[in-house]
Amino acid sequence: MKLSMKNALFLLSQYLLPHHLLSRFVGLFAESELPFIKFPLMKFFLTRFGIDLTEAERESIKEYRTFNDFFTRALKKEARSIEGSPTDWVSPVDGCVSQFGRITKDQIIQAKGKSYSLTALLGGDSTTAKHYEDGEFATLYLSPKDYHRIHMPLSAKLIKTTFVPGKLFSVNGLTAQNVDNLFARNERLVCEFESANGRFIMVLVGAMIVASIETTWSGIVAPFQRKISQQSLSSTLLDFDKGEEMGRFRLGSTVIMVFEAEKMHWNEKIKIGANVKLGQRLNQH
Repeated sequence: MKLSMKNALFLLSQYLLPHHLLSRFVGLFAESELPFIKFPLMKFFLTRFGIDLTEAERESIKEYRTFNDFFTRALKKEARSIEGSPTDWVSPVDGCVSQFGRITKDQIIQAKGKSYSLTALLGGDSTTAKHYEDGEFATLYLSPKDYHRIHMPLSAKLIKTTFVPGKLFSVNGLTAQNVDNLFARNERLVCEFESANGRFIMVLVGAMIVASIETTWSGIVAPFQRKISQQSLSSTLLDFDKGEEMGRFRLGSTVIMVFEAEKMHWNEKIKIGANVKLGQRLNQH
């Protein structure tokens, strides 16, 4: 498919811009408490992306300390419902289904005609990747208008995390279609869980101008040393209930879910390009 000049320039900028420096610079503005910085940013996002603050616990922008505080806003308890039985998988976020389906020979579909390695996504951990052979995956894209907290798709215990340093390409549809191995190149946090339905993985993928990834157990995730770092958590009491918050993005990004073989049978409503809401059932009855 031939690219427009606008799209071609956008893709070129992804390779030329200093990803981390730009993201940290934007992060300074996003954390500013100065009214002449934070309020114009909030108003722009409200208008540009049609954000509905009536769903939020705090409905006025005057109640937010910073732009990041606004962007990672909590929802009212009644704004989302957690569907199904305790053993039904639910969406951990509000987002769009970029891709989903079978993991075939260690390959995950990124976009039409493009795939990447699960082993690479997991930071080179071939042993873990082998465990999920012939399993299922779902790639959920969070746009700037979406709710940006990440919740549990099922009650589970966190057993391992792996921080994988990398680039910070944008993760929208255009880059997914044109940047090879996009999600296996970007900075990400791999979280593996144990549940009554077996093991599963949630990969929190960073992106351009995402100031940081944050988890409820360790706060902001951005190790000073830019190398892969793994932490085993099986001996700690990091148990989560279905629907409980486990992390958040400071600006939009992507969550990739990975399931063991025969553990996920998709709901017929789950289609490429479909919008999903936090708590929406992903599997069949």
